[in-house]
Order: sequence, then structure tokens, then C-alpha cells
Amino acid sequence: MGVRRGALESLVMTNPPARRPDAAFWRGKRVLLTGHTGFKGAWLALWLQRLGAQVTGVALAPPTQPNLFELLGLGARMDSRQQDIRDAAALARVVEQARPEVVLHLAAQALVRESYREPVATWATNVMGTVHLLEALRQHPAARVAVLVTTDKVYRNHEWLHPYREEDELGGHDPYSASKAASELAIASYRDAFLNAQGLALASARAGNVIGGGDWAAERLLPDAVRAWQAGQALEIRRPQATRPWQHVLEPLAGYLCLAESLWAQPALAGAWNFGPYPHERATVRQVIELARGAWGGGAVSYAPNADGLHEAGWLALETSKAQAGLDLQPRWALAQAVQRTMRWYRALRDGADARTLCTIDIEAWEESA
Repeated sequence: MGVRRGALESLVMTNPPARRPDAAFWRGKRVLLTGHTGFKGAWLALWLQRLGAQVTGVALAPPTQPNLFELLGLGARMDSRQQDIRDAAALARVVEQARPEVVLHLAAQALVRESYREPVATWATNVMGTVHLLEALRQHPAARVAVLVTTDKVYRNHEWLHPYREEDELGGHDPYSASKAASELAIASYRDAFLNAQGLALASARAGNVIGGGDWAAERLLPDAVRAWQAGQALEIRRPQATRPWQHVLEPLAGYLCLAESLWAQPALAGAWNFGPYPHERATVRQVIELARGAWGGGAVSYAPNADGLHEAGWLALETSKAQAGLDLQPRWALAQAVQRTMRWYRALRDGADARTLCTIDIEAWEESA
């Protein structure tokens, strides 16, 4: 992978600077952000605050201790509502009161293995929670743009070697993947039946696996690694050959923001969009862990493939040429750099650094790169 990555970096350096979110667009915009207490949501709330948006957040209480939402002090800088999106009436009241111009929907049950343990809650949150938001937007038509985040796992996975395109078949084996695929159908239905005519440009965003500092969720690769290595324990890996489109969390978040900007100007762009690394940057779990171990400075690993028998996709990659051509978005950080920055973030926090400062450093570095 090193040779190809080096060739790619040389190519990127010869291109014009890549697009980044436009502060002039976001300054003063009323934004409804669901899931703002989660890992990706907290990063996005911080970025929106830096851009000058007026953010209303809707989410459950932070799901872990510690958590990035509290470490960043986000609640004091936004209208933060602790609200379950499965409560349709309460969610509609928030939408009516906030009168958002832009909606960014990240709230979800986002863990594959948790979906096996709690399938009903997963379906209720990911499908009906999304429907409740769509219905609230239909009943209270203030928004002009909505970007609803699903996942790269919405595609019916045939273990093909080629990356999945936005036009490929939807489906899913596990409850998480299937519920997210079902939410895509709900999004398309509301767009075609109601929201296009209402003047709301509605898009879905399908992002690859994200890494970055500030994630403490259980059963996620790098948070599990940090927990194990800080405790002086061996990290246990179930499926070392599982292949995913890994990317730093700032890559898809920039995609969501730039997509919203483009939809505001060009509503015809409404539809499904993939956000991920270049297809050749996909990597196995083992490759990511070896990069992480090098960046951390050591750490024991125990590889025990397929230990529990639960089905998870073995091979997954995204075709992202639509976002590159249609939104002028190019991936900025190659996998090695994304992993290095992630492990540096956790190591610095362990050594006493401030989480908000660490996130700000990463955002500024991302904005200035390429």
C-alpha cells in the first residue's frame, strides 16, 4: 500500500486546493443537528460552532464515559436538547421551535454487534427515528436542505472486490445494516412524495468507517486498542482480514457540510452520496492495527479470527467518484496519516492535553492541507 499511497499523495499535491466548508455560508445559519452527543456528532457540532452556525442539537445523553461532547464543553455553546428521536411528538416540537434552515441527521444506533443484541431498538431508532424527523420537516417547512447520514453498510454485500456505487442494490444481513438500508428507502420516499415539492433538498450520505480522537464506544477498533494498551493488556482482534474503507472523521464531516452547501445552491443534487477514501486506500483490520501499534509506540495484539460466529461483512469498499466530481471533494489524509493523528490525539489526552485544543488542531490542519 505504501507505493500506491505515495503515488496518490504526489498526484494530490499537483492538483488545485481541495474544497473545504465555507464559513461565509454557515455563519448565522440555523442548523438542527441530531446525534450531537455522539462521537461524529460532537466533532460536527464543534466544527459548526467554529463556522458560526446557530446549532440546535437533539440526542440522547452522551453514550459513554468519558465522552467527547462533555470534554469539548459543547452544551454551553449551543441549544442542546436531550430528546429521543423515537418520540415523534417531542421531536416535532423541537423542529417547530428551532425552525432550522439546514438539518444534519446523525442520530442512530450505530453499532453492528449491538444491533444483534437489541434488534428492535435498532430498527426503531434507525428507521422510525428517521421517519419521525422527515415527517416533522414535512409538517414544519422551514428547512431548505437536509443531509441524513446512513452508512456504507446499506449496500447488499456480495463480497465483491469492486467498490459499491450509489446506484447499487441496498440490503443488509445484520439488523444495523438492514435498518439503515430501510431508512434509505424512507428518505427516498419522502423526497419524492413530499419534500421535493415543498422545496426541501434532501440527501442521504453513506460514509465509510471513521476513526479519530474522542471515540470511546465499545467494540470499535481503535478505541478498543487504546483501552487495551493503556491498561497494559493485549488487544483481541476477531476478524483481522476484514476490509473496510477507513477514513479520518473529518473527511465525511466535511463531505456533509459541503453537500449541504451545494444542495442550497443546486437542489437537483438531492439524492444519495458516498463519502470515503480512494478505493485503493481500503485496508484490513490487521493493517490498521499495525499502523496504530506503530503510532502508539507498541502494544500487544492477539488475533483470534471469527471468535463468536456473528456475521459481519468481510470486504467493503466505496466508489466516491460522484462526490469528487459533483462536489469537488477529494480525500485529504491517507490512511497512515489518519491513524497517526488518531493515536496522537489519544496519547496527548492521556498526557493531560485539552480535548478541545486537540480537536481544533486537527480541524485546522485538515482545512490547511491539500
